[in-house]
Amino acid sequence: MAYERFESPYRAPLPRWRERLGQYWKLCRGDRPIGVLLLLWPTWWALWLAAGGVPPLWMLFVFTAGVWLTRSAGCVINDYADRWLDPQVERTKARPLATGAVSGREALAVFAVLMLVAFALVLTLNRLTVWLSFAGLFLAATYPYLKRHTYLPQVYLGMAFGWGIPMAFAAVQGTVPPLAWLLYCTNILWATAYDTWYAMVDREDDIRAGSKSTAILFGDLDLVVQGILYALVLLGLALVGRQAQLGLYYWIALGAAAVLVGYEFWLARRRERGPCFRAFLHNNWIGAAMFAGIALHYALAS
Repeated sequence: MAYERFESPYRAPLPRWRERLGQYWKLCRGDRPIGVLLLLWPTWWALWLAAGGVPPLWMLFVFTAGVWLTRSAGCVINDYADRWLDPQVERTKARPLATGAVSGREALAVFAVLMLVAFALVLTLNRLTVWLSFAGLFLAATYPYLKRHTYLPQVYLGMAFGWGIPMAFAAVQGTVPPLAWLLYCTNILWATAYDTWYAMVDREDDIRAGSKSTAILFGDLDLVVQGILYALVLLGLALVGRQAQLGLYYWIALGAAAVLVGYEFWLARRRERGPCFRAFLHNNWIGAAMFAGIALHYALAS
C-alpha cells in the first residue's frame, strides 16, 4: 500500500541568524557558481604558466579562495549599485537587495568583510602582489557604476575579472612579464564577449530602465561583433601558446575551444533570452578546456 508523504503547513520559522545567512548567501550568489568558475579559470591559467606547472600550494589556495571572495564581493557591490535597476529586470527582481530582504547598509558590511578577508590572504604574499591588489579592489568596487555612464561595462568587467592574472605572475615570479599582459588583454576580450551574451538576455529590460551595455551598443550587429571578439580571443590564446612555447596538448585544447565557441553562436543564433543565457554559461567549458591544455602540457610534456 502506498502512502503519500504528509507535510505540515505549520513549519517552525528559521532562526533569525540562519535566515540572514541565507539572504547573504544569495546576495553573494553562492547558489550560482558560474561567476566563480569564469574568474577562476584564467587565474589558474596564469598560475600554471607563471610556475611552469603546479604552483606552490599556498599560492594556489590564496588565489582560489581569493577568487571566491572577490567574486562574491563584486556581486554584493554590483547589487548595491543596481538596487534601483534590479526591481525592473525580470531576471534580477528577486535578488535580496531588490526585494528589500537585505538593506543597503548590510550589503556594504558584507562587501567590507569579504574584501578584508581577501586582503588578509594577499598579505601573506610578496609586496608587488599586495600593491597590485589595491588596483583590483578599485576595479571591483567601481565596475557596477559604469553601466550608468558608458555602453562598455563588459570591457571594464573583463579588466576586473582578469586582474588575478598579473597578480598571479607577481606572486610566483616577483614580476609581471609581457606574457602576463598578453594573457590579461586576451581575458578582457573573452570576458567582454561572454558578458555580452549575458547582456543580450537583459537587453530589452535594460533599454526600458535606462541602463547601458555592449548588447545595446552593438544592436543588430551583435552577432557580427561577437564573432570578431571571439576570433580575437582565439588569436590571443594562440599568441599566448606561442610565447609560452606550449606543446600539442595546448593546441588541441585551443581547437576544442574554437569548436565550443561555434556551438555558442549556434545557441544564440536567434538572440532568444534562454539560449543567450546558455551561451554565456557555456564559456565555463572554454575556460576548462584551456586549463586542461596548459596543465597537461606541463604534466606530460617531456
